Amino acid sequence: MIYVDADACPVKAEAERVGTRHGLRVAFVSNGGLRPSQNPLVDTVIVPEGPDVADMWIAERAGPGDVVVTGDIPLAARCVEGGALVIKPNGETLDARNVGQALAVRDLMADLRAADPFRQGGGRAFSKADRSRFLDALERLVRKAKGAA
Repeated sequence: MIYVDADACPVKAEAERVGTRHGLRVAFVSNGGLRPSQNPLVDTVIVPEGPDVADMWIAERAGPGDVVVTGDIPLAARCVEGGALVIKPNGETLDARNVGQALAVRDLMADLRAADPFRQGGGRAFSKADRSRFLDALERLVRKAKGAA
């Protein structure tokens, strides 16, 4: 199964394409605003409004043999802890050896932004190279997940 943290996810179509190619179910999880897919392998899961409700829904279900697509580092850490494979929309994979560092960097950046109200943004735009890197990395992770399942 591929779980996609679908709110503001720029690679939903790519996740659906890879999931379909491998015959895997794909769950797009969000608070709403998604157009349902006609693909019978794709589930659109609308969770109630509230902080981190979609994240909790995914974390409670994702486990060994599953792939989670998210840019949310705390969600990624919970999914890795549960045995799922995690990939960010830019193609970066998160696992037991690097998710702790990603959490630390996230927390440090949050502290820096809180200390300096003029420090905003800093991220770069999502590129075609990011999309291509994501497709390649997701293909590898799905093959790895299928081997583990």
